[in-house]
Amino acid sequence: MADSTSNKSAEQRDRLVAEMRREQQARQAGYREQALKLFPPVCGRCSREFEGKNLRELTVHHIDHNHDNNPPDGSNWELLCIYCHDHEHTRGVQEDRSTEGPTAQIDRPSLGHSPFAALADKFK
Repeated sequence: MADSTSNKSAEQRDRLVAEMRREQQARQAGYREQALKLFPPVCGRCSREFEGKNLRELTVHHIDHNHDNNPPDGSNWELLCIYCHDHEHTRGVQEDRSTEGPTAQIDRPSLGHSPFAALADKFK
């Protein structure tokens, strides 16, 4: 009897998870389509341009990290390539690991910065 109860609850859990994933994908498709209409297909950090097949590598980042905050004007979104989006979320993890703890909102440099831009001048 216990086996059938645990199987039922596992099936219910699996159905619930599947339904939640479908709903999340539908929400994402909605705001992604909106964001792609509002903004040019360019990564907001590295400035890489996207078109055609590689457009799928452009993601919508929620600035306040709240995926339910989707204003129609797009004020909580920025388009980021998958690499910059991953970096954005990894940075928060690194701040949490810091010995001083997470810091207040920091004005961060753009990933479009090239640390080697002036390297040639050093060798002249």
